[in-house]
Amino acid sequence: MNTWFLAWRNLLRNRRRSLTTLLAMVIGLVAILIFGGYRSNILYGTQTGFVQQTGHLQIQRKGYFLDGGDNPTAYGIAGYEGLLARLRQDPQLAPMLVIATPTLQLGGIAGNFSGGVSRSVMATGLIPEDRNRMLEWNDYGVISYAQPLPLVGAPGDAVLVGMGVARKLKLCALLESADCVPVGQPAAGEGAGVPDDVAALSALEGSARATSAENRIEMLAATARGAPNVASLNVIKASNMGIKALDDVYMAMHLAQAQRLIYGTATPQVTAILIQLRHTEQIPAARQRLAELLAESGQEGLEVLDFDTLNPTYRQTNEFMDSMFGFIALLIGVIVLFTIGNTMSTAVVERTAEIGTLRAMGLRRSGIRRLFLCEALQLGLIGAAIGVLTALAVAYAINHSGWSWTPPGYAYAYLILVRVGEDLPLLAGSVTGIIAVTLLSAWWPARRAARWVIVDALRHA
Repeated sequence: MNTWFLAWRNLLRNRRRSLTTLLAMVIGLVAILIFGGYRSNILYGTQTGFVQQTGHLQIQRKGYFLDGGDNPTAYGIAGYEGLLARLRQDPQLAPMLVIATPTLQLGGIAGNFSGGVSRSVMATGLIPEDRNRMLEWNDYGVISYAQPLPLVGAPGDAVLVGMGVARKLKLCALLESADCVPVGQPAAGEGAGVPDDVAALSALEGSARATSAENRIEMLAATARGAPNVASLNVIKASNMGIKALDDVYMAMHLAQAQRLIYGTATPQVTAILIQLRHTEQIPAARQRLAELLAESGQEGLEVLDFDTLNPTYRQTNEFMDSMFGFIALLIGVIVLFTIGNTMSTAVVERTAEIGTLRAMGLRRSGIRRLFLCEALQLGLIGAAIGVLTALAVAYAINHSGWSWTPPGYAYAYLILVRVGEDLPLLAGSVTGIIAVTLLSAWWPARRAARWVIVDALRHA
């Protein structure tokens, strides 16, 4: 108790120096917490978006992820209904599941031939009710920009496209843009009318053109046997997908419609089964159980991939933000280290006579070291408390400022937010780190003070 009291008295005796050191610690801790909270918001937000779209895990045929994106027929999963039923009924896996749903990825050419335009698209066949339920996942409480799919309850030929696709196909009724060229006014170099072969295939497909003819498009795809197949589709909405590259090729349709395009009257298949868990931490256990179930059912040709593998952007973003945070934390730590070290070294020089007197009164060398370390620890605790409170206040101001920015390659702006109070590991790690730096910076001056010879120290009186 006497050591703590003496340490506190010494801090108060040199108020200006103590306040300067404290200010350096507070500013350093606030900077670390604010940038760390910004990093956390980006990583948790990115993870939430990927999990909402692709699930935590996907069951695919081996090789599909690397080589099968443009050839779904060669990597289809047959008998997927039975596999889904087994997953949903498994006593170990079911408690972890939010949803397990099939999907079919296919490429093709979408055309609005009345406007004389067409473009390549990447379509996703899905079950809208399942996907909308996936979009509700938000385990970290971040702001989600995901919009429910309007395909629920829509006719089987209804599709959703990206704004870029709608712009290219001249679906002006779905765009609030004065730059859109209406149907019937083809741009220079563009043809007009439906090609005869596509028109014939579309007529055989038998889709009606009654509603909103100006939003009708045809999609041409290759069947499992390599023959062309055309479907007449009704675009019910154009959505901004956020990423321009995706916005220019995106199309979503009912799973049954996609299967008819690819498999016709043959037995339908899917390219993946999406599995969304209640918590990301459950991925290892769920993945192990899935591997066991696939082995038991004789599905050796299937593999389980996690969202980190399916979305390399997440890993790259994570690594970049970690490196930036580590660099900033190291830089601030070095500054605080030398600031406190300089303060303690000055205190040792000024209090040499006091150290000699304490040693003459019987205080051991370990007691001298403990005295200076107690001063540093008290500075660290006070600085950590003030720094955390200041960081929380700054974070609140930023989160309610409405600031936003548009990331590279994205089509719309995101709010600038920081997660300080919500990220307990960040708080605990930063506070522990600043206190550790404080003690480390005081250790060498304390050691030097303890090694003073009593007689030499008293000469400075």
